[in-house]
Amino acid sequence: MADNILYFAMNRCTSVEQPNDTTLLSTCRLQDTLTTAAVTLTVKLPDLNIQAAEGHFRSSVLGEIADLPERLEKLKGVRVGAGMLKIISGLIGEHADYSQLVYMVEEACHGVILTLTKKVLLHAPDDAPGKFDFYAKMVKDNIRLYNRCAAFAEGSPLVAGFEKPA
Repeated sequence: MADNILYFAMNRCTSVEQPNDTTLLSTCRLQDTLTTAAVTLTVKLPDLNIQAAEGHFRSSVLGEIADLPERLEKLKGVRVGAGMLKIISGLIGEHADYSQLVYMVEEACHGVILTLTKKVLLHAPDDAPGKFDFYAKMVKDNIRLYNRCAAFAEGSPLVAGFEKPA
């Protein structure tokens, strides 16, 4: 059997740190066969405004994004919340070459939201049926949670029976 020359692997993760009471650092990292990239957002609490954004992006297909610092600088002042994907796309660029970068910034923003959601999760009932109802209601009340983490991903028992609106 011949070696398979078509090989692709991807690892993307988002982590959030809280260095002090008023700051969150959310970093989305991407490592795949073709790309090495990271985006870090500094978000001020409690208003959730992006205070700073930095990162790097190297792709064997696209090369480096030469004006990445300037593109990320445009995110300063953007509030993490409703409508942010449209704002992020508009500020960074809607061209297909920037789609992965836009996605990474969005993921970093969602990391902030999920970090703040952890406090809500602590109020889940202790019994299993109550927890399922609690989590299902959370996703229904905030559709952006759907498919944003493994717990709320399609196929997860926590979102069983959930139908995402078209």
